[in-house]
Amino acid sequence: MTEELKTLQWNGWHHAFRRKAEESAAAAWRKPGMDDRRRTARRMSAALEAEQPVMFPGEIIAFTRTVTAMPMIFSREEWEAIRKNHYIHELGNVSNLSPDYGRVIRSGLLALRERAETLCPGQPVTEEIDAVLGLTARYAAAAREAGLTDLARVLERVPAYGAETFREALQSLRILHYALWYEGNYHNTLGRFDQYMMPWLERDLAEGRETRESAYELVKAFFLACNRDSDLYPGMQQGDNGQSLMLGGMTPDGRDGYNLLSDMCLEACGELKLIDPKINLRVNRDTPPEIFEKGTRLTRLGLGFPQYANDDIVIPALEDLGYAAEDARNYAVAACWEFIIPGRGMEIPNIGALSFAQVTDRTIRAHLAECRDMEELKAYLARAIRADVLDQMAERKNLYVIPSPFLSLFFDGCLESGRDISEGCVYNNWGFHGTGLAPAADMLAAVEKTVLSGDIPAERLIAAMDADFEGEEVLRETLRHDCPKMGNDDGAAPYAAWLLHTFAESVKDLRNERGGRVRAGTGSAMYYITHAAALGATADGREAGVPLPANYAPSLNIRLNGPLSLIRDFTVPDLKEAINGGPLTVEFSESVFSQEDAVKKVAQLVRMFIRKGGHQIQLNTVNREKLLDAQRHPENYRNLIVRVWGWSGYFTELDKCYQDHIIRRAELSV
Repeated sequence: MTEELKTLQWNGWHHAFRRKAEESAAAAWRKPGMDDRRRTARRMSAALEAEQPVMFPGEIIAFTRTVTAMPMIFSREEWEAIRKNHYIHELGNVSNLSPDYGRVIRSGLLALRERAETLCPGQPVTEEIDAVLGLTARYAAAAREAGLTDLARVLERVPAYGAETFREALQSLRILHYALWYEGNYHNTLGRFDQYMMPWLERDLAEGRETRESAYELVKAFFLACNRDSDLYPGMQQGDNGQSLMLGGMTPDGRDGYNLLSDMCLEACGELKLIDPKINLRVNRDTPPEIFEKGTRLTRLGLGFPQYANDDIVIPALEDLGYAAEDARNYAVAACWEFIIPGRGMEIPNIGALSFAQVTDRTIRAHLAECRDMEELKAYLARAIRADVLDQMAERKNLYVIPSPFLSLFFDGCLESGRDISEGCVYNNWGFHGTGLAPAADMLAAVEKTVLSGDIPAERLIAAMDADFEGEEVLRETLRHDCPKMGNDDGAAPYAAWLLHTFAESVKDLRNERGGRVRAGTGSAMYYITHAAALGATADGREAGVPLPANYAPSLNIRLNGPLSLIRDFTVPDLKEAINGGPLTVEFSESVFSQEDAVKKVAQLVRMFIRKGGHQIQLNTVNREKLLDAQRHPENYRNLIVRVWGWSGYFTELDKCYQDHIIRRAELSV
């Protein structure tokens, strides 16, 4: 049945039911004197009331979005007035959080509604709960009319009441997740799915309600539902929708959390071969090799996941930042890779980005000629990094986030205190990405060898960079191929370690206006394109226009010595200092997996990275010729999946700049 549903869904059968809400609908909530929380609730209610149930033949897990977009809660004039007096992050909505779905699935919405009314009668969230339950009732009626009596019975129970079976829990999760998008929140991750869903699966198997096979069909049906509306979710590109889930890892009480449902998720992902949900796998130095091999079988398929996170690094690093031990052990990831705590963190893990490449290039151009040795240059660079961080912090004052009463149900203490999640929670930290680390390290290694310890005058190097190496092709080749490069185990890694440590030290004493800390990271998000656009030719031999690498990865203009050198270099820095996250991104040629023992070898490489102290790693399996042909004939490659920066998407749906970057990365295949 799931294969038939997949075919219908892939062919866009449900797109015929889509429509856009009229701007005039905003009159229901853009009323003078109506507070922001009430506006959010009124808009969500109107959106859900406008929805029409859509039933796939043989539907197992229901809910399909038909209204494609809703007007903002503010008029353009109101929003501009807010922007004048506040810092607005991205779209202004709550995003990149991991709700505690388990608590809401267990309690049911009616119990939470009653509690909200008891604590503070007339709370806006009660209107949203009523709207969710109203749409669910219409879906239940539609299911009965379609002859789907089992589905109707499920919808008549959840999410109104606490789920009693695995199917009910999955259906409740689908509805709750769906509703959060309609409240205006985005990048609502699915968190530790195998941990909070496992009790229902375990009980159903023990009591004979489900077999492993029937439960597996339910998992596949839920995964299919995650892909049904993902093209409507806001993101930089289609596929950047935050539907990430985390598997395995230590439980809050210190046990190993890898379980039967973890296995099912990996298996379902491999069978369906779709972009959602994005799979993350928590591992440690003692994780059995066969689990790495299961992950590598997904890598072989070219899905771009799982992304691995290392408990041995992440948990103690979070504790060092002030997270309680049980919370640190319970970490998940935000939309891409940033470490967050489900139900406890109102963190903004992507509020800024330091460009290592830009700040290093500026420092070289401004100060190299006056420096006698590397220590003097590094002193200038350390001050520049600190100044850049402080400038960004100064810009991020008086933060405003659009309220989210419904989302607040999923976070500790919000309902009880009457506080909206947009105003904060237990953890309120911010995260800064760090882009172009490898090129910056390569720049420092190059000026050390050619200028400070060589015979190339600083003035000549800078003039060559200004000319984009025109007329200085020999110097460019020397910089590019005869100087140390991060990833080749030839002397550049200590510069990367110093840069990352300097970045971490620069943010260590900072506090944001909510009392939260600032976390340094090695991720890039889309900045590897935008930061490169503002960067001319650089001292590592990179020409103007060459993009920066995505995340924690080697430069794009080098020849790699091989995977072992890559792993050795990228585990030299102390990655506990980079706890905002950002994976080592490795590209494998499709031909690697033509060898019989390839899965074992690649799994061993990932395990080596983990055991040597790596924090995160993601792998992409690519075929450069196939990618080039897909640009020429996109109609032949609709289902070609690639890893972009912290998420997977369909190659033919990406903007050309991202397609071109992946093709350049394919040239680096190890």
